[in-house]
Amino acid sequence: MCYIELNKSNNHLKLKMELHTLKPASGSVKDRKRIGRGGSRGGTSGRGTKGAQSRSGYSSKLGFEGGQMPLQRRIPKVGFKSLNKREFRPVNLGVIQKVFGTQISEITAEMLIKKGLVGNNERYKILGDGEFNLKIVISANAFSMTSRSIIEKLGGQVILIK
Repeated sequence: MCYIELNKSNNHLKLKMELHTLKPASGSVKDRKRIGRGGSRGGTSGRGTKGAQSRSGYSSKLGFEGGQMPLQRRIPKVGFKSLNKREFRPVNLGVIQKVFGTQISEITAEMLIKKGLVGNNERYKILGDGEFNLKIVISANAFSMTSRSIIEKLGGQVILIK
């Protein structure tokens, strides 16, 4: 809180200001034009002739273009977002073999997170692309048919994480 007071005994000036007393500087705020309240503006008061905009109480709806088909209705509808879509980060078998090498027998989610192939708390799907020739146990949220058949053909095991 600030305040102004002039103490005449020692010519000391104190400033007093409170939020409810604040006003804009004089001349900085202009009054709005009050149309149709007398004066020499003619019969239409500068509003033009006829139509909704010349009437009192007029306010246009959001997106209204004067009767022309509005933009949001002219542009075609495109696409669809499913509320039940399950997104998976793809991880290829070839990448797994490159990153982990041949000296491994089991791959878990923690190992994939540590190597940066998958984000933390991110669902991932094993895909069958690339060179792969390991007998391995892999756990994942989902497997493609190709990756499942490759892993099981080599004697490995597939574990689904729920």
